[in-house]
Amino acid sequence: MTTATDWKVEKLTSGIGAELVGGDLRDRPDPSWLLGQLHEHLVLVVRDQQLSPADQVVLARQLGEPTPAHPVVPGHPDHPEILVLDGARGGRNARWHTDVTFTATPPAASILVADMVPSFGGDTLWADLRNAYDRLSVPMQRLADEMEAVHRISPLAYWGEPFDTALDRDDAQQLFDQAALVPPVIHPVVRIHPVTGRRALFVNPGFTTHIVGVSRIESDGLLDILHRHTTQPEVTFRHRWRPGDVVMWDNQATMHYATDDYGDEPRRMRRVTLRGGATVGPSGATGRIATDPRIGVR
Repeated sequence: MTTATDWKVEKLTSGIGAELVGGDLRDRPDPSWLLGQLHEHLVLVVRDQQLSPADQVVLARQLGEPTPAHPVVPGHPDHPEILVLDGARGGRNARWHTDVTFTATPPAASILVADMVPSFGGDTLWADLRNAYDRLSVPMQRLADEMEAVHRISPLAYWGEPFDTALDRDDAQQLFDQAALVPPVIHPVVRIHPVTGRRALFVNPGFTTHIVGVSRIESDGLLDILHRHTTQPEVTFRHRWRPGDVVMWDNQATMHYATDDYGDEPRRMRRVTLRGGATVGPSGATGRIATDPRIGVR
């Protein structure tokens, strides 16, 4: 097992992102130290690791409990925990989102490995949702603290905008049918981090459909403000991929965006997510399935 002294931590921005240098993730880094770095920096970049799928699953199990690859998309044939994101086969995520917030207990963290990267483009951006919360004015913080929002899977837009042309009609219909089986959920708009106790905004353009208990005009306007606020360059970090890179992020206080600017160039990643718990807001509200269709559907 490698320890903290085997690694050098280099911050990538003042608020989000750090690169771990000098070690090998296959040497079993101390999981408590690694999770501590993740909770502090939210995104960890480890270059030139060349993890195999089995290595990736082992790393995930050291840090937590891997989930199935995805609620509606099948996983890797040999490793059901791994979701393969192939740009040539529908794996483009050109929309800001936090992974799987359309479930009552979204993943705590994600681990992404780069197998094949384009010669240009294909960067991924992350937004620091705790810094975004801190930058809100006090009146806006008070308002957000009391609100809840509905999250639903977007069966086609999940794969990018405009709809990914790699999906044929049958693929699209299958995704639509499977997504219809996933019930909407309600989460607090502000989430208390279960480890650090810090507050972070917990809405995202990919899956948050509306705010509970307000009109459509109010909901659309408030979400537009929050989405514009959370994607300011000052609260984001952008990663340029190299083959073999590993990036881990805290899914409880970030969202991300995979830029679809690489044309027909190959881009293939694989992701494992770690099981998370129920979301909890400042008012004590918790994440839950929306059982009332008058609330869950907009």
